[in-house]
Amino acid sequence: MLNRIDLRGQVPSPAELRAALPRAEVDVDAVLHHVRPMVEAVRERGVAAVLEFGERFDGVRPATVRVPAAELDRALAELDPAVREALEESITRARAVHADQRRTDTTTQVVPGGTVTERWVPVARVGLYAPGGLAVYPSSVVMNVVPAQTAGVASLVVCSPPQAEFGGLPHPTILAAAALLGVAEVWAVGGAQAVALLAYGGVDTDGGDLAPVDLVTGPGNIYLTAAKRLLRGLVGIDSEAGPTEIAVLADASADPVHVAADLISQAEHDPLAASVLVTTSPELADAVDVELERQVAATKHAGRVRTALGGRQSGTVLVSTVDDGLTVVDAYAAEHLEVQTERAREVAARVRAAGAIFVGPHSPVSLGDYCAGSNHVLPTGGCARHSSGLSVQTFLRGIHVVDYSEDALREVAPKVVALADAEDLPAHGQAVTARLRG
Repeated sequence: MLNRIDLRGQVPSPAELRAALPRAEVDVDAVLHHVRPMVEAVRERGVAAVLEFGERFDGVRPATVRVPAAELDRALAELDPAVREALEESITRARAVHADQRRTDTTTQVVPGGTVTERWVPVARVGLYAPGGLAVYPSSVVMNVVPAQTAGVASLVVCSPPQAEFGGLPHPTILAAAALLGVAEVWAVGGAQAVALLAYGGVDTDGGDLAPVDLVTGPGNIYLTAAKRLLRGLVGIDSEAGPTEIAVLADASADPVHVAADLISQAEHDPLAASVLVTTSPELADAVDVELERQVAATKHAGRVRTALGGRQSGTVLVSTVDDGLTVVDAYAAEHLEVQTERAREVAARVRAAGAIFVGPHSPVSLGDYCAGSNHVLPTGGCARHSSGLSVQTFLRGIHVVDYSEDALREVAPKVVALADAEDLPAHGQAVTARLRG
């Protein structure tokens, strides 16, 4: 079922590997001309434009953008008890992991009388996006809100598309998840218009203030990603998320039933989702193909899964050794990487580029999607080579606080003046010497 790339006996360069490996083709630039007028419309006309776009794309016009508090309470009260229990467990585990990420302020005495403090300050107001297209993701509410709350963000707003089925409200499980987390502000708005409204703010249909935010986080479709690109700078963003990815590094010890199930689990997200097997074993590759045929036929979203697995973004890469496999997965830099090999912990410790690593036969990506405690908002499209997933740090700003006495300034002043003169910026030096005359 999967396309094959045979790299056995070869040692391609990193650039050659990136060109050879399967990857989804997502051209954000190609939709910018669609999204730019939407962003401008929201900037100029505010909520009126947002509601028009909601009616066009979501098939419904909510009465207000902000979801009434009573609807949050009702969604939580009516939530299936099993789903509530699962969300509560997910929240508990995520809070435990993210609590250990909080940085403390540090002060360095550079010289007697001269200190530099790095002070960590939370972003003041954040907009968190929870998708609602092919699937609904209350888990994304957890993954966005928990690190923001742990960082100390004082003002949070969750955005999710209005649903015609629910009278213009976001999906009830989204509302319930927000209520469980103590988030009081939820907007019924999705897509590019959501990012624009978060960036510019507006006035709701009932006169309520929809205050702009400082940072927008959370995954979405290509149009939302394009809006993030256009508005970056006016607001901060976490990343430009693309279709989800899984890579599995496996040897002959891996169970093909497990490998196939894991490849399918990510393929069901999106027809553009990428599922990649990197293996030293042709026999395992053959067995996985057989399992894929069997399991895909029985899965709920078989058409979507089959499209994703058969696309150019998915495939099997054959390598000679696990070392070669590590070279391949580092070049690919998957959003999710499973290591299903002998001595999996040792192999996983050598990986240098992945959004998240799942070690051994009992750590599937699905665990991380929901209840491992890790965050599932991760870099895609090879961005794990230089970027990290969502964490407490995403919502913190480091500020250097410089505090020098007169004696400490006097001691270093000649060097400041010398560097200022070398850069032909004499006023820089004069700003120091003016304090030291007499």
